[in-house]
Amino acid sequence: MSGESTVRYELRGPVAWIGLDRPAKRNAINEALLTALDDALRRAQAEARAMVLFGHGSCFSAGLDLAEHRARAAEETFLISRAWHTVFARIRRGRVPAIAALHGATVGGGLELAATCHIRVADSSAFFALPEGQRGIYVGGGASVHVARLLGLARITDMMLTGRVLDAAAAERMGLVQYLVPEGTALAQAEELALKIAGMAPLTVLGILQALPRIQDMSEEDGLFVESMMAALAQTGPEAAQRLAAFIERRDSK
Repeated sequence: MSGESTVRYELRGPVAWIGLDRPAKRNAINEALLTALDDALRRAQAEARAMVLFGHGSCFSAGLDLAEHRARAAEETFLISRAWHTVFARIRRGRVPAIAALHGATVGGGLELAATCHIRVADSSAFFALPEGQRGIYVGGGASVHVARLLGLARITDMMLTGRVLDAAAAERMGLVQYLVPEGTALAQAEELALKIAGMAPLTVLGILQALPRIQDMSEEDGLFVESMMAALAQTGPEAAQRLAAFIERRDSK
């Protein structure tokens, strides 16, 4: 592997592997890690068809590096929060689907990073929390929007007010993660999904990543109109005719 010391990057075929690498600090996110993550995401967007984000060591990420954060003034905290939003938006608004492979602590900023990915795979050791309220601060990496949309207002309010910790099974029941797998197998499941996604037609992926989230915020009629436009665009892709013909041939040969 190569890359910054706080984030390791590897391209395996069409899949970019991005590993948070501050195991002694439980992959707490500081400015150096955020910068290295930004570099890795830019590279993945340029050369991969899918990416997997994961954590080295005992957990995915224990969140914000509080030792660095406690000395910040209000203006600096605001600007750092906006920087987190900018970096995480490279996942949400990019062209490459992102899968988070989660184990151990996935809390605070770590949960915010996981929530910005398109698919979340958790092994049974994973647990989730938003402990900022218990520490006298407020979330700043997008939880108010992205985690809230996954869990709903009532559940995120409970987590933020009480410090409630969700185990992996509860997270799956609540829709926070899509896959729950045995301990130690999240990376294998993520790789299987990433390779499958990497083989999809690019225009179809474009519609899923770019149109689908926007449709959720539209009126019914506007959403249906955009769906029709995306269906027409995908149909023009060079792979559409080939894949449809191959499917029909296989079906008719049975």
